[in-house]
Order: sequence, then C-alpha cells, then structure tokens
Amino acid sequence: MTIRRVAEIALSCVSTVLIVCSLSPAQSHDSAALALTPPMGWNSWNKFACDVSEKLIRETADAMVSSGLKAAGYQYVNIDDCWQVSRAADGTIVADAQRFPSGLKALAEYVHSKGLKLGIYTDAGRMTCQKRPGSYEHEAQDINTYAAWGMDYVKIDWCYAEGLDPEVQYAKFRDALAQAAHPIVFSICNWGVKAPWRWGPHMGNLWRTTGDINDTYERMSLIGFSQNGLEKFAGPGHWNDPDMLEVGNGGMNRDEYRTHMALWAILAAPLLAGNDLRSMTPETKELLTNAEVIAVDQDPKGTQGHRVWEEGTLEIWVKPLADGSYAVGLFNRTEAAFKMSFDFKTIGIEHPSKLRDLWEHKDLTVQGDLYTTEVPTHGVVLLRVYR
Repeated sequence: MTIRRVAEIALSCVSTVLIVCSLSPAQSHDSAALALTPPMGWNSWNKFACDVSEKLIRETADAMVSSGLKAAGYQYVNIDDCWQVSRAADGTIVADAQRFPSGLKALAEYVHSKGLKLGIYTDAGRMTCQKRPGSYEHEAQDINTYAAWGMDYVKIDWCYAEGLDPEVQYAKFRDALAQAAHPIVFSICNWGVKAPWRWGPHMGNLWRTTGDINDTYERMSLIGFSQNGLEKFAGPGHWNDPDMLEVGNGGMNRDEYRTHMALWAILAAPLLAGNDLRSMTPETKELLTNAEVIAVDQDPKGTQGHRVWEEGTLEIWVKPLADGSYAVGLFNRTEAAFKMSFDFKTIGIEHPSKLRDLWEHKDLTVQGDLYTTEVPTHGVVLLRVYR
C-alpha cells in the first residue's frame, strides 16, 4: 500500500469520525436553554384531575390566547394524568381514543397553530398516580413517542416507584430526552424525595420540592414559605418547583391569591395556572396577567428570592433583579391586618430612587430609610425598590 493511499484512508476515517460526532444526538440539545426563565403555562390537574379530553385542551389553548395569558407570557398547555389507557403489543403507550379521538399528534399540531406548546405527563414508576401505565422500563420508548407526537414539555411523576432510586430512574429520561427528535422541557415531579434540588440541576429543568398543593391558604403558605434556603440550587435553566398555581379555583380570597402569586414570583417558581381558563373572572385574569409581578418571576438574572426577616408569622422576602433593583414582599400570615416596616438598608440602599407597589401599579412616596404600610391578613405588599 502506498503512502498516499494510507493518507487517504486516514483522512477518510477522520472525516467519518467528525461527521459522527457532529451528528451525535446526545449533544443536539442545550437543555438549560429550554427554560432560561421559569416555565409559564397551564396544567389540567388542579381543576380537572382525570377529566381531561381533546376538547378541554383545544378550548384551553383558545382561551389562553383570547384571555391575554399568552400575551402575558404563558405558553405551555400541559395534559396531566389520565390521558393514557394501555400499551400496544410493541410497548407503545396508547392514548384514550374516546377522550382524544384525533390523537395526540393532531392535538399538538392544533396547539402549535395557536403559537403555544403542548405538554404531557407520565410516571417514572410502574403506574401513574391514577394507576395508568407508568414509564418504568419504557423510558426511552415513551420519550421517543412524545417527541414524535410533537410534545414540548414532559412532567414525570413518582408514584408506584417502590424500591427505585430517583437519581437512577430520572437519569434514564434525561438521557432519552438528550437524544429526542426535538427539545422537550423536563419537569421532575418526585415531591422532594431524596432532595432533588441537589441532583435535579444535572437532570432536568425543574423539580418538585414539596408534596402536592391544594386550594387552601394553609397548604399554599406551608409550601411556599418552606422554600427558604433552596435558592442556591436554582438559576437559569434549572428551577425549584413548589407546585402549580391554584389562583382562580375559589378556595382562597383575593389577598390570599395575591400572596400566592407574589411568593411564587419572588421564588422564581414556574407559573403554571391550574384554573379553568375558559371562565375566568376579571379578578382572576388580573391576578394571573399582572405584568409587573410576572416580570419579577421572569427576571433574566434568575435569582430565587429568600427571607430576610421574620417575627412570628410576619415575613419579609427579597429577590435581586437584573437591573439592580429588588422585589420585596411584606407578608402577613397572621389573622389580622398588621402594620409592617421595611428598612431599605437591609438591601444596601440608603434612600431608593423609586419605590413602586406592583399590585396597585403606582409609585410610592419615600420618606427616610423605612417604608411602613398596613398589610391585610393573609396578604402581601409587593414592592420594587430602585437604587
């Protein structure tokens, strides 16, 4: 063999290696880029539980557009449990044909036609929480199916997973998603099992830090205010998830829902509405689409806020923002209205250039180095403080 022929063969091999490497599917998606700010959208579970259908999802997508939620930043329409009924002979997951007669691929196409994205649900265990087929031993197959249907988001639960290790099981989905036909947001829903904030940043885009929320002030506040200390694990592409929103489902009053929205915004938590978007009251729509509150949640700095002061059930939380300002929440968890004060020196400011109330959409008069106001019971005053 001539030296020239050896060189040609070597060059051919190098070229082949380079082509293979450049097409390696495991390197085709930047997963963190899928959620540089906390995901915003809607999920079916809190309001509808197992009563999901193609009709509901289509109408919800329509309502997300017509209500102004899409314009406010909400983009994911997520189907939770109970859409699946069985597996085909080859193991492919089968959707409920009665509830989804057009199929999930056609549904994804419809949602995409509205400029929105569609999400789906499965479970890392042997069954879902509602005893539908889980993804255990079908992890890659299911992810490939969802990708073929056009899904943009997958929430993966942790029911019927006895004896399984979440770090091992969720890694299977991570690896499958890296090789999927297109990028899909990965929501880990294992309710804080084995401290997912420690391993979640290397696995998914968001991870549940708590058990399930419900539409009561007691449960919402227990979950929300327990997030202090987890802020170091969150950031662009990777978020702590204290569960979905209950705003508009009727179990709390306006001040309590304001607390819910304000606390989730300060926590840089995903904002996944859980109400019926087709029949929102003006008050609910105003709560969910408040641009100044959403801006706190979606701030590009991606810093999760934390508690800076507490006395009994009075708490003050602060979130640094990208422009150098701060979101400050004065929360009153007592059973009566209470006068609270915030010392600007807490955030290194002697005298702010501007102070704004984000619920009332108005600038406030600044006098001295303290701001004092009455906070309603179970309520919040949400401020933006500018240097």
